[in-house]
Amino acid sequence: MSRIDDLIAELAPAGVGYRTLGDIARLVRGNGMPKSDLTDEGVGAIHYGQIYTRYGVWATETLSFVAPEKAAKLTVADPGDIIVTNTSENVDDVGKAVAWLGAGSVVTGGHATVIKHGEDPKFLSYWFGSEEFSKQKRKLATGTKVIDVSAKQLATVRVPIPPLPIQREIVRVLDQFTRLEAELQLELEARRSQRIALANNYAVASRDKLGEGTRSDRVKLGSIARESVEPVKIQADQSYGTLGVKWSGGGVLVRDPRPGDSIKATTLYRARAGQLIYNRMFVVEGSFALVPDECEGAVVSGEFPLFELDLARVEPEWLLQHLCDPYMLKRIEGEVTGTERGSMKSRRRWKADQFVNFEISLPSMETQQEIVRVLRSSDALIRSLKDELSARRKQYEYYRDCLLTFKELAV
Repeated sequence: MSRIDDLIAELAPAGVGYRTLGDIARLVRGNGMPKSDLTDEGVGAIHYGQIYTRYGVWATETLSFVAPEKAAKLTVADPGDIIVTNTSENVDDVGKAVAWLGAGSVVTGGHATVIKHGEDPKFLSYWFGSEEFSKQKRKLATGTKVIDVSAKQLATVRVPIPPLPIQREIVRVLDQFTRLEAELQLELEARRSQRIALANNYAVASRDKLGEGTRSDRVKLGSIARESVEPVKIQADQSYGTLGVKWSGGGVLVRDPRPGDSIKATTLYRARAGQLIYNRMFVVEGSFALVPDECEGAVVSGEFPLFELDLARVEPEWLLQHLCDPYMLKRIEGEVTGTERGSMKSRRRWKADQFVNFEISLPSMETQQEIVRVLRSSDALIRSLKDELSARRKQYEYYRDCLLTFKELAV
């Protein structure tokens, strides 16, 4: 950063001038282009919703396209232009920007504004992610459920305009942070894919292939899991912490405590640490979990059966992984009972008696523990990468805001 300090001392010793965006750029508001217009070929198109979900600070290729006849009616972004979102469901995503750095022009539609300017495009795009811009847009944002900052409002935003050599040096430094973050993100995704592959391989090795081989290792879940029914009478003057179960083996969902007089049920059921729990209504989505120690004594409704596991025969984490395997979920789906209304699978349930009679292949405890050991090691590496990525992002945000905050030139 000493290079940036040197450039500021040389080119802007008295400070950096601030100007409104409307003074330094032409803002063109987009219109049209619903998601239904997007295709896999044609003219490159950037949809406003993709800017805050799938694009970074800049892009050289588009994720989507539109037919040429539709593109003719849309707003054009030329190389070097900035495309900014005007609308979102939250303030953070409003004003998210992407600099278009591709070889040719692209189009954009409604809820987006194209900014045509003479500054370094990456510099401006980075600035739209800064805390300084965030403070200004929060004062301009309107709406409750849908938040909007119009092109007219964006034109009033005050932007620091250091000389181009300073802009480019700031971009060079921030690009380094961006590259490091991208490399970490790729490594994290690779480790996640590896973890899935490991789990799937172990699941395949443990599967009971119906009609094939010996049945000597096949057991009913009821032989290793006993249903726990511990009723709790709801008292109006007491408070109750309740649990749900996330999908895809994502763990329990801890809900805020509620007073008894706000709970319709007269009886709930006590959960104990270490128990296996599942959601009868969403079991086909892998809605299984183990009750963690910190949730000891919480309560659940009858839609969440609880089971004490035979720890001499089954490793809880292995069983959780096994039940969430796609092959097992397909088998379970064939057993759920009830009716569907349209896409409402929640009316179909896997009852506790079906659970206890469900057959699985049960490897030795040594095999189960080895599988859990390997998966835990993979999980620990993933957590470490996530922590490093989080720390790197905080570091990036800190330096970005430092680099994009200037002493203002006195007028």
